Amino acid sequence: MGRFLQAFKPISRFLPEVAPPEKSPGFRARLAWTAVVLAVYLVMCNTPLYGAPGGADPFYYLRVIFASRRGSLMELGIGPIVTAGLVLQLLVASGLVECDFTNPEDRALFTAANKFLSILLTGVNALAYVIGYYVARYHLEFTRALIIFVQLLAAGVILILLDEMLQKGWGLGSGISLFILAGVAENVLWDIFSPMPSMSDKYYHGALIATVQCIMAKDYKALYDRGRSPTLFSMIATIVAFLVCIYMQTTRVEIPISYARFRGYRGRYPISLLYISNIPVIFTSALFANIYFVAQIIWSNYNKEGTNFWLNLLGTFEETEGGYIRPSGGLVYYLVAPRGLSDVAADPVRAAAYLIIMVAMCGLFARLWLEVGGQDPATVARQLVQSGMQVPGFRRAYQSVKRLLERYIPTTTVLGGILVGLLAAISDFLGTFGTGTGILLAVGITYQYYQLLLREHIEEAYPGLAKLLGAS
Repeated sequence: MGRFLQAFKPISRFLPEVAPPEKSPGFRARLAWTAVVLAVYLVMCNTPLYGAPGGADPFYYLRVIFASRRGSLMELGIGPIVTAGLVLQLLVASGLVECDFTNPEDRALFTAANKFLSILLTGVNALAYVIGYYVARYHLEFTRALIIFVQLLAAGVILILLDEMLQKGWGLGSGISLFILAGVAENVLWDIFSPMPSMSDKYYHGALIATVQCIMAKDYKALYDRGRSPTLFSMIATIVAFLVCIYMQTTRVEIPISYARFRGYRGRYPISLLYISNIPVIFTSALFANIYFVAQIIWSNYNKEGTNFWLNLLGTFEETEGGYIRPSGGLVYYLVAPRGLSDVAADPVRAAAYLIIMVAMCGLFARLWLEVGGQDPATVARQLVQSGMQVPGFRRAYQSVKRLLERYIPTTTVLGGILVGLLAAISDFLGTFGTGTGILLAVGITYQYYQLLLREHIEEAYPGLAKLLGAS
């Protein structure tokens, strides 16, 4: 165990914690608790941040990724939690922090470190947001700024505990996944069915209603070009992106395995094209979002006139007529995807740069997570051998199984990372609802919940089978 994790042993006693259930709740109870967690999150999304003035949204492009809502208690969303996880995973992957995930004590200390860092980053982000945006832009007095800071910090801690509540067995899945899925679903449904007037033309905002209006008005150009409002073309692109994501999620290579003690038992070990799910695109988006966050605050406080050459390299911004702040130059300009074909055509160099950076970073994070997440060939081979499994035609030995898995897992992992980065970028170029990254996350999370619900249902209906499999 490394000294870094040991430092969190005394701190862990003072961190807020959700106690695990004394007895595993039934399926319906866990489903109900999951619904309660989602309801609390949605209430916070719709609870105004007391004392916060309205105006331009400086982080409009981060909202879907961080499941946040402008001017609400969820102003910061899951950003600090995702960033804390990203930082710790990178420290472990680089070897700067020693952690044996097979050791229960190490896992517990890693969880404590993650929670502490999440709370710390929530406070840092809240302070930076209040000082760098509200105080700098609206010149708020100290008391009002302090009230906003306390609200953001408290909401962030509640969000961390809601996530911990689900992960400790009260509910289903992960709170972070649930919040992202809710945010993406809300964005997609709003862009399709919204009956509110559009800010860019005379039609309604929702693509479905606006399509009927466009056809009745014989305004066929509006079917694919409505400025920043949803179009029929965007809706079709969204459906296609969902279908491609589903196809990628179910594409896999299956290695036959058998149980050494019982020769009649045979099965398959699946290596999915998305072997490590959508983790590469989550980490990449989190990295881009944090660079955007820092650059926007620095620009608004120290370089609003764009006179500092070095700060210009990081990023410059401009405020649009609709009240949004968007990047106009520097590194940040190439880390935000062009939204729609018109944006791509206006600056194809930016689109190409974003595509290359996105794909490269997703591939890199895929390879890193393969080692950190305990899904590398060595770990999987060891687990298979220890559980009594073997690959027909190969010796029941660790090295033999490892060499076989090394043919598939690393290549599949990097290829999957590259493909999710490619799909996320192209989906953004086509103007899909909820962003390309949001669609990838939504499909992956939905598929995980489908598998989880199916397993929970089987265990509920056949408790004897669950006991046999070691599930309870």
